[in-house]
Amino acid sequence: MQKENDNWYASWFNTRYYHLLYKDRDHREAALFMNKLTTYLKLQEKDTILDLACGKGRHAKYLYKQGFNVTGIDLSKESIEYAKQYEKPGLHFEVHDMCLPYPKKFDAVLNLFTSFGYFKNEIDNLNTLKAIKSELNNTGNAVIDFLNVELAIKNLVPTEQKIVDGIVFHIEKYLEDGYIIKNIQFNDNGKDYFYTERVKALTLEDFKAYFKEANIKLKQTFGNYQLEEFNKDTSERLILIFN
Repeated sequence: MQKENDNWYASWFNTRYYHLLYKDRDHREAALFMNKLTTYLKLQEKDTILDLACGKGRHAKYLYKQGFNVTGIDLSKESIEYAKQYEKPGLHFEVHDMCLPYPKKFDAVLNLFTSFGYFKNEIDNLNTLKAIKSELNNTGNAVIDFLNVELAIKNLVPTEQKIVDGIVFHIEKYLEDGYIIKNIQFNDNGKDYFYTERVKALTLEDFKAYFKEANIKLKQTFGNYQLEEFNKDTSERLILIFN
């Protein structure tokens, strides 16, 4: 059985199975969120955006089409190789570890759809936030779009099956050592696969503690993609605006 390594995101995100399992994500909702977010941030045409952990560039490409100058970075070489086919003036992709400062400053840095809290080492969460702060220009703002862990834990479904293109994904979820764990097992062409997603169960208070240590100012919190007020008991998301 093929298993992921300690940096699970480096192996799982590089597989076609990751994109297969999540191919039904709501593109329209994502586009509406981008529109609301860029309007709230008062971004203007040609303003610069860093899409942090951009994957294959879905959101970077959309933001570019809205008139922004976008750089997408990701640790996955395969994802960036795919995204680079769409490069043009004003749209650039590069392999980069988001724990380390990118050598350029932006009007906005966006970390979208729970792309934070993956790291094995706790210090990397803080290092990423410090890197984000260093990537902002004097008037720039950053966004982390995270899950509301309190509601996620409350509504955790221990086991489920999902069939996509004839592959049966067996999914197990649980809380362990402060992480929300998602084990994914399946068989394809007679070969068994096993991958694990692990996201640190960070609350708003946890982020505030990080922000204090990183000298970051929290400006606003929202609880969904319509940018409505955050409520720890009912909100699906925890969206943080800071600089």
